[in-house]
Amino acid sequence: MNDTPTTESALPAQASPAEAAMDGSGEERRDYRPGYEIVSEQILEFIAAEHLVAGDRLPTEHDLAKTLNTSRAVVREAVKILSALGRIRAHRGRGLFVADDEGMLITSRWGGFFRPVDLDHVLMLFEFRKVQETAAASLAATRATPAELRTIEIAMQQCRHGVEHSQVDEFNQADEDFHTAVATAAHNAFLLSSVRDARRLQRQSSAIGIHGVLGEAAKAAVEEHEAIYRAIRDGRPEEAAAATVMHLDRTLEDYRREIQRRLFG
Repeated sequence: MNDTPTTESALPAQASPAEAAMDGSGEERRDYRPGYEIVSEQILEFIAAEHLVAGDRLPTEHDLAKTLNTSRAVVREAVKILSALGRIRAHRGRGLFVADDEGMLITSRWGGFFRPVDLDHVLMLFEFRKVQETAAASLAATRATPAELRTIEIAMQQCRHGVEHSQVDEFNQADEDFHTAVATAAHNAFLLSSVRDARRLQRQSSAIGIHGVLGEAAKAAVEEHEAIYRAIRDGRPEEAAAATVMHLDRTLEDYRREIQRRLFG
């Protein structure tokens, strides 16, 4: 384990949030992003660049703030986000450490590449998800067992319940369960692993850049989930794949709109 990483050489310097928000003329930049997003990204980049593994110690919040030329409050917000994602762990009196659960992607093939709030990377991620999840849905339509169909159905129903009762956490967990259940029903371990990896990255992106609430998009997702489920249940692979494409295309479009709203109002 690496208990004493060198922050000064490994972490890139960052302009303060106030400076980042202004261009050379003093006008507010339209591409401004909150400081905690930038710091969250840079901490992830540091973990990947240093090849840190579960249990390795990270710099203190004070050291991170100094090196990144930002405030400790911004670093603290970034740490909260990354802790919620399962990427790091904060131990009182001991410091910050690389997490050891399955949410960690730093040693995987994606960890050093994906930038959670880089729109180009997000678009590529959706493209990748479409390839994997349409294949999974198609295979599930020909391979799903009765028990697996029931698992998909229950997740679909819980998504609906979450939307109807405005329970964000319930909807998010059920959404995760639904897509995992479809991938499981494909009976292909490689597809299941790919779908899980891509969705972990999606959660990372959403947690850092898009703080979601349940609205029309979630209602649409419920109906789209039902279309996917019915096609799988009825053994119609082409319809299952088409319904999955429609679902992911609509989700991406919602993401685009939210990015536009957040950046440009």
